[in-house]
Amino acid sequence: MPDMDARHNRGVFEGFTTEWIDSDDASIFVRHAGSGTPVLLLHGHPRTSATWHRVAPRLVAAGFTVVCPDLRGYGRSRGPEPSPDHSAHSKRAVAQDMVAVMRSLGHERFCSAGHDRGSLVALRLALDHPTAVERLVLIDCLPVSEHLRRAGADFATRWWHWFFFAQPEIPERVINADPASWYGRKADAATMGADNHAELMDAVAQPEVVRAMLEDYRAGLSVDREHEEADRTAHRRVTAPLRVLWSLQDDIEELYGNPLDIWRGWADELDGFGIDSGHHVAEENPADLAQALIGHFRPSPSQRRPVPGLR
Repeated sequence: MPDMDARHNRGVFEGFTTEWIDSDDASIFVRHAGSGTPVLLLHGHPRTSATWHRVAPRLVAAGFTVVCPDLRGYGRSRGPEPSPDHSAHSKRAVAQDMVAVMRSLGHERFCSAGHDRGSLVALRLALDHPTAVERLVLIDCLPVSEHLRRAGADFATRWWHWFFFAQPEIPERVINADPASWYGRKADAATMGADNHAELMDAVAQPEVVRAMLEDYRAGLSVDREHEEADRTAHRRVTAPLRVLWSLQDDIEELYGNPLDIWRGWADELDGFGIDSGHHVAEENPADLAQALIGHFRPSPSQRRPVPGLR
């Protein structure tokens, strides 16, 4: 893996260690710092781990160890070639990457928060590896299968990109013709922060990154949905205490009402609320988001639960 150059070392995450950690078939770029309870932060599409640059230092200052990876195929992380059934980029495969990353850093059990596509990885992590996830926060998230069960004209109009990205080859040709224009429509440097924005633009200029991000969505509508339906049939639920957060200026409430009503079918222990922000809440309202994370990841003594297998 090449050394980071000046473009990737402009000052975001000052004091964080950066490295690549190998899982079975991927090489994951990771930023980490701090001490105390480990927290894994998972970004969404099309962002990289740099999206957390205003949140992660707040968590470190609050006494947490913070780990921010680029998801498989995003940013500077690399995975295998896409597979015909899209399983190489399934949330199950990416969740396994995250277990490998955290174990490599010495964390067998940890808290996790995910946003957007990263929240789907965090959900899969909690379902597939329940003894690893101590507490969980999902941001702007519903299970893919819940979206699709409710999909109508309004959903398809607002979230058309899901179905466009799922088409073979066409999205690559369209996006790679001018990736800066495609992704720049919702990537304002002033809002994101200049370094975060530059890192995103560096990433999306690479055709292999664009293809991997599209495979994320193709997996979502196929193998990921199948995994969720299997969970439902098996009555498999999130056992870690779950906090669900959503952006009040986004459209989840408009589409579905209170998302907690849906999440009660998936989680044993649940709370949640909206945050005054647009979709990219880690960039737009990092103070309120950090406070919501700290409040959940540092529970009062009466809320603490025993580690499985220990008395």
